[in-house]
Amino acid sequence: MNSPAFEDLDRIPYADALNRQRQAHADVAAGHNPGTVFLLEHDPVVTIGRRRQGRQNLIVSEAQLAEAGVDLAGTDRGGDITYHGPGQLVVYPVLPLRPYKLNLKPYVRLLEDTIIQTLGRFDIIAHRDRTAVGVWVGGDIETSPDSGQPVCTGGGAKIAAIGVRIQRWITMHGLALNVTTNLNHFDLIVPCGLAGRSVTSMQQVLAQSCPTMSQVKHTISDVLRAKLAQCVT
Repeated sequence: MNSPAFEDLDRIPYADALNRQRQAHADVAAGHNPGTVFLLEHDPVVTIGRRRQGRQNLIVSEAQLAEAGVDLAGTDRGGDITYHGPGQLVVYPVLPLRPYKLNLKPYVRLLEDTIIQTLGRFDIIAHRDRTAVGVWVGGDIETSPDSGQPVCTGGGAKIAAIGVRIQRWITMHGLALNVTTNLNHFDLIVPCGLAGRSVTSMQQVLAQSCPTMSQVKHTISDVLRAKLAQCVT
């Protein structure tokens, strides 16, 4: 099968990126292309997913959000509440899952693995959390009896979030990796509804050794391409 296109949208408002995804989804459903992977940064925005409690995890008023220069948007992805903004790499794969022999859980695992491998290329050791979707650094680590891979059992800091939507077996939304993100904006919410869990960024972990956004985009694109290719071989 043909490989998906990778398209860099640079920095874009959340609503505009959502419209681009919806159009790409319609194109894939109509058989016009094999999929598109969008890479971008968002203008500052708090997004709330389909979980009912998501709104409760916004801990400031909308007026306070506006004072901080942060928009608020509802969305149709899974998951709770999160923040997007400059310095955070967002990747939205719009892909048909059946050609890759994937369903929801393996697809989310593929995204987590993509992030973990990408971070590893920049000397950041990252892992899954036993009780939460996403990618974490630090904390208490044990080996998963199922996969044999390290997993966090508590105390780690979240470096990447994942929230997806699958409609007609075609994906939307995706992952958000904190590169040089303003972490103070996460204080406006309970990130992903996980009270008491901290967030971090590549910049916070690596300090002056932090790569550029361009370098991270290039690396994560290479990793994701390779992982998708493995699914069809």
